[in-house]
Amino acid sequence: MFSLSLPSWLPGLSSLEWGSSLLDQLLEGLIGAFGVSVLNSLLKVYFFVTCANDPQQQQAKERLRARWASLEALHLAGLALLLTGVASRVAALVVLEFSLRAVSTLLSAGKGSLDQERLQLYLLSQYSLGCGLTCGLSFLQEGAPHSTLSLLLGLGLAALLGTGALRLHRHVSRLYQLHSSQRYCGVCLGLLAGAHALPQLLGRALAVAFAVGDLAAVALINRDFLSTSEAVRFWTPLTICYTLLIIYMQGEERQRFTTQGQVQTVLVRMGGLFVLLLTVGRWLDLLGVLISLLGELWCLAGARTLLGLCQIQGFSSQKPSESTPSQPPPSKPTQPQRTAAS
Repeated sequence: MFSLSLPSWLPGLSSLEWGSSLLDQLLEGLIGAFGVSVLNSLLKVYFFVTCANDPQQQQAKERLRARWASLEALHLAGLALLLTGVASRVAALVVLEFSLRAVSTLLSAGKGSLDQERLQLYLLSQYSLGCGLTCGLSFLQEGAPHSTLSLLLGLGLAALLGTGALRLHRHVSRLYQLHSSQRYCGVCLGLLAGAHALPQLLGRALAVAFAVGDLAAVALINRDFLSTSEAVRFWTPLTICYTLLIIYMQGEERQRFTTQGQVQTVLVRMGGLFVLLLTVGRWLDLLGVLISLLGELWCLAGARTLLGLCQIQGFSSQKPSESTPSQPPPSKPTQPQRTAAS
């Protein structure tokens, strides 16, 4: 009797449904985690190459080399579990909030700090990217006859990309200096010549991912409303809440560029979303906000060293451009060697 009535106790538990829905949710979480892993590994490659090419940053390079060797699998598994457990509507709200914040930050950033702001956004977008990937997959696979098989194929591709990016990071951290100095490895020579373009490549990829995630997020949220009035009652306070959060964070991020400041920003964002969903959400949404808070802190803990480097020395493409004008007069003979080697 109790077993037959058990589903009635869990009316909205979409992320913990039995059967194929639970498997699909797990596969989506794994794909999202692998997508975040690709972004994380490529950012580590960029930061390591930048430190290795700067004689003044050898200590930072050693910190990057000694870190993350044994924590990649743990970080991937933990993030996959968090993305699996978060409700689809909360994941959609996280994606929309980050997209609005990213657009606002890029539009309000000055020319001198634009590259630094972009790198910080890339580092802080990890959990939101995972939510965007899961939202996009959930929307695109909804109602598909072979959704589980499609997600398995997608997981295989995501695992292949994640493993390749991780191997690239490990190869660069061990052999980049040797190969780049001896002109031995094509991968390291390519990074020596074009590592400065890596943030632009990541930016384009993230723009596409978040564009798809935003469209899927709006569709996933609107499917729960039976009428236009219900949608208006939800979107109006949500828009006001997001506007106030963006205004608050624009003023605070100019003053706090430390890890503690980023943690405080995460707490304010999730706290505002929690208060909003107390009035217009469901109890499952509140649980999803708590899971999202853990996910944000989990990704922030993994990126704290990169955030520290970005904030302290201001990693940007402006740094090489400032050094090149002073280098051509004494180093004109060395520049043709670089172009010939590349």
